[in-house]
Amino acid sequence: MADTYLKHNATGYADGLLCEAEGLEHLAAALKEAGVTGIGVPDVFRVDENELELTAIQASGGSDRAREALGEGLARLHRLSQAAYGWGRDNYIGLSPQPNRWCDRWGEFFVCDRLGYQVSRVRDAGQRARFQEILDQHSQVLIEWLNVHCDHPSLLHGDLWNGNVLFDSNKPWLIDPAVYCGDREADIAMTEMFGGFGEAFYRAYDQHYPRSAVYGVKRDIYNLYHYLNHYNLFGGGYLDGCQCGFAAIETVGRGEF
Repeated sequence: MADTYLKHNATGYADGLLCEAEGLEHLAAALKEAGVTGIGVPDVFRVDENELELTAIQASGGSDRAREALGEGLARLHRLSQAAYGWGRDNYIGLSPQPNRWCDRWGEFFVCDRLGYQVSRVRDAGQRARFQEILDQHSQVLIEWLNVHCDHPSLLHGDLWNGNVLFDSNKPWLIDPAVYCGDREADIAMTEMFGGFGEAFYRAYDQHYPRSAVYGVKRDIYNLYHYLNHYNLFGGGYLDGCQCGFAAIETVGRGEF
């Protein structure tokens, strides 16, 4: 058997590792269905509420070739159309709950079940009220705009920052997912939050599934979910990112995009 890594449950949630294991297995199955061999997903050997045993990865720096493989593989994964938006069970985004349901309309799911939920968790009452006012004012226009500018439901990693992609000497590996089905550009948007994945990655992705003409606006709106989550977990250092996302929502609401 391959070398294994034993991960202990530090999430504070009894089913945290169970959800992680489920996400890994769904990603592996979808990559296989898409014919992607250039991206690895750790095998789950054993999981319970306390421990997750999975493939050990000997991480090294990622080459441009490996980043190209990641871009191409994600594009092929995202091209697979799923049945609906959302997910069949609640799971977690980092250290926060991520409520899910199945929904036929992407805009409704993202605005209500992603942005609305995180806004409801903001502890500062004044800030929460300001955020909620912007959502309430522009939600219907935003929902319809997101519906129009989403091709189909794609299986998303859901937490695709550069700490959740490891590179060994052969290929990239996806770890720590927060899976659900949504607009594929939500995954790509998050890759840009903390430094990006490098030109080779984006070039390869766009060769196989070009980003939309409104990706720049969507990037700020989709990353608002993660900035709100980080603001709720870690505080005011992420407030500027939240303000940028709400400004993008107001731009859509005014038709200025």
